[in-house]
Amino acid sequence: MTQPLEVTIHFEHVHYEKNSSFILKDVTGDFYKGKITTIVGPSGAGKTTVLKMCNGLISPTSGDIIIDGKNINEFSPTSLRQYVGIALQNAPLIRGTVYDNLALPMTLQNKLLSEKKAISTLEDVSLDMNILYRDVHNLSGGQKQKVSIARTLMNQPKILLLDEITSALDPTSTNEIEQLILSINRKYNVTIIWITHNLGQAKRVGDYTWVMMGGELVESGESSLLDHSTNKRIQQFVEGKA
Repeated sequence: MTQPLEVTIHFEHVHYEKNSSFILKDVTGDFYKGKITTIVGPSGAGKTTVLKMCNGLISPTSGDIIIDGKNINEFSPTSLRQYVGIALQNAPLIRGTVYDNLALPMTLQNKLLSEKKAISTLEDVSLDMNILYRDVHNLSGGQKQKVSIARTLMNQPKILLLDEITSALDPTSTNEIEQLILSINRKYNVTIIWITHNLGQAKRVGDYTWVMMGGELVESGESSLLDHSTNKRIQQFVEGKA
């Protein structure tokens, strides 16, 4: 018997206005617990705005965002960022070693990171323990992205936000990151929301997909909708005509 889907993030009539222009227009939709939802759409569709709203980096002009039954405004900024982690496209790392970067979230909480915990987290992202004290500037692009993801995992987030994290990587590194995220999703039952411009990737990794255009959620559902949508705008987007 199929388990019913549990909503972990719900958007209810969310609008976002900036400089008298609507970036998001009446977005209502769900992200499901323990599932990977990809967000696709042309440039300027509002994808990154949705992602940033999920961990409070920006707030709606109107509407509500509910996380596990609790209005996002009821979270303190610190507890929200621990609950909802984010990894970005360019893997911004601080100067220093891999350990320094992994320790950063703990340092911000006045806690120390044990070497054992650091090594365990490296193993979670398929990195060798021997790089723990290597300068991050000597790492490959794929290794830097894995360190960035590992650092996000230090807070053991229930929800993980990913913004184009493979767009600057070669195909081999891209495949490694995809397999890594799938592994993290399965191992920890983390809810993952992943913005990608790669429709093939959206279908490979996504259980569900949001298609956004012009600040609106045009359609959402199982990721197979990218192949079977009856919406003309989505068909044109998938065919590269939008």
